Amino acid sequence: MRSDALAVTAAARLGEAPLWDAAAARLMWVDLLAGTVHAYDPARDRDESVAVDGPVAALALLDGPGYLAAAGHEVGTLTWPDAVFTHIATVHGGVRTNDGGVDPAGRFLIGTMSDEASDPGGAALFRVERGGARLVLDGATISNGLDWSPDGSVLYYVDTPLERVDAFDYDVGTGAVTNRRVFADLSAVPGRPDGLCVDADGGVWVAMARGGAAVRRFDPSGSADHVVELPVPHATSVAFGGDSLRDLYVTTSQLRMTDADLEQWPLAGALFRVDSVGVRGREPHRYVR
Repeated sequence: MRSDALAVTAAARLGEAPLWDAAAARLMWVDLLAGTVHAYDPARDRDESVAVDGPVAALALLDGPGYLAAAGHEVGTLTWPDAVFTHIATVHGGVRTNDGGVDPAGRFLIGTMSDEASDPGGAALFRVERGGARLVLDGATISNGLDWSPDGSVLYYVDTPLERVDAFDYDVGTGAVTNRRVFADLSAVPGRPDGLCVDADGGVWVAMARGGAAVRRFDPSGSADHVVELPVPHATSVAFGGDSLRDLYVTTSQLRMTDADLEQWPLAGALFRVDSVGVRGREPHRYVR
């Protein structure tokens, strides 16, 4: 089963962090390398952006106005549209923060990334809640996409160089992770896993970067059952949006692409929308301050 994707914005250098804000009816996302946060309004087919200090890598909804953002090694609130950042917590390990998400209890899990060649295992995954940041998992290299099963009992997680999606048992009451196991082995498919999201039926959608040129869905048993092919080599992250949460949004990247590559794939870096993939997404959880 395959779906067609439509580019809805101009190209970014490194698109990331798609987040549907239902109250504002817009898709938030970032261009990490350009240092901009974007708001795409599908009703007007208009994308607006604001420059921010530092490389924002992750966004989440708040229990009030604005957004939660991770930039550099900092996590804080971000007002919109004036983009004022207010510090909440500092996380350590690696060169910067990367993907993150909010659990069903309102905690924010945020990973870091290290240099794969010079510092493998130098990154980590943290939990940000009242009182600061706590280590959840160390020994990661490029901590990437994460999301929860619909009932919150399973955390799906990507450490990109491992070329797989792992699953943990997740204790919503405490935020503890246990029983790590392989959910989906991606070593035999093109590209490497990056961001991910989970739909209302428990399917796991994985953005494939580094030549993957697709988003791949795995049912709750870990079997592949849907592919969204893209006219670009690097899919970086994925989220559901739209009035009924039936549209799939995919951020992409121009990272490591030459002028010749960009001529071959002129849409690289654009935000893509797939109007229907046969399932609904879920409302993102909100960070509780």
